[in-house]
Amino acid sequence: MNRKEVHPKVRKKSFWTNQRRESAVGLLFVTPEFLGILLLGVFPLFFSLYLSFTEWNLVGGVKAIHFIGLDNYNALLHDKKLFLSLKNNALFTIVTVPMGMALGFILAVIINSAVYLKEYFKVVFFIPYIATGVAVATVFTALFHPSNGPVNHLLMSLGVSDPPKWLGSTDYALWAIIIVAIWMQLGYNIVIYMAGLTNISEDIYESAQIDGASWIQRLTKITLPLLGPTTFFLSITSIVASFKVFDLIAFLTEGGPNNSTNVLVYYIYEEGFKNFRMGYASALSWVLFLIIAIVTSVTWRIQKKQF
Repeated sequence: MNRKEVHPKVRKKSFWTNQRRESAVGLLFVTPEFLGILLLGVFPLFFSLYLSFTEWNLVGGVKAIHFIGLDNYNALLHDKKLFLSLKNNALFTIVTVPMGMALGFILAVIINSAVYLKEYFKVVFFIPYIATGVAVATVFTALFHPSNGPVNHLLMSLGVSDPPKWLGSTDYALWAIIIVAIWMQLGYNIVIYMAGLTNISEDIYESAQIDGASWIQRLTKITLPLLGPTTFFLSITSIVASFKVFDLIAFLTEGGPNNSTNVLVYYIYEEGFKNFRMGYASALSWVLFLIIAIVTSVTWRIQKKQF
């Protein structure tokens, strides 16, 4: 008698495997972030690009948008106020970035090597960076007051008979804002440089000292080269921040006097939310984007060659 062969039942494979379930759960967690990026990042980016080719009075609503082609970009080529804003922005960047980084590096080296209670000093220097721009501007409005300000009182006590009018002067207003900006950014530069200094082994300094290297030689031949990536990081972030300066100028001078402190971001704000020319403001925004992109790419290429 032949025995019948018994075959086990073959189960159908389920579509929802463990791996697919895990992937689906991961997608559910990522979806809100992805939608947020689309709604708050990608859509405004392309919408602003479209607006740069239109004429739109913000008060008139979406129906007031009219396509005008390259007229906004042609107008930029003849906008004297734009070139003045770019000039002010360039001066602001050229002074604040290297000066702030140099002071931050010097103070970081001093604090790291010769000062007790390093953590305390890091916190003290970092406080201006985390303070709001409006609060800092309020303090410096009083400090730079032309007649009752402590700064001018100090200058007069030192023999300066006619101290600057600072925020009320077309010659000194931008320099006053530069001073405030360097002071605010200084703590951040110090903390970043001190973090870089902690990654340099003391053995390297000891070996150089045994070989007869002076303090200056150790600083220039060891510290500066090894802090190259840190310096590059600070240069990129500082340059981008210098082109985004707004709160100090909006509160201290509102771009004045006589547009002497007007920079590109504040000019964009003026055109968009004071003059309600959103199309022209969008074109200005893309000019700012291109400037930051070019400066960043050039800095990146220099960094690649050096490090």
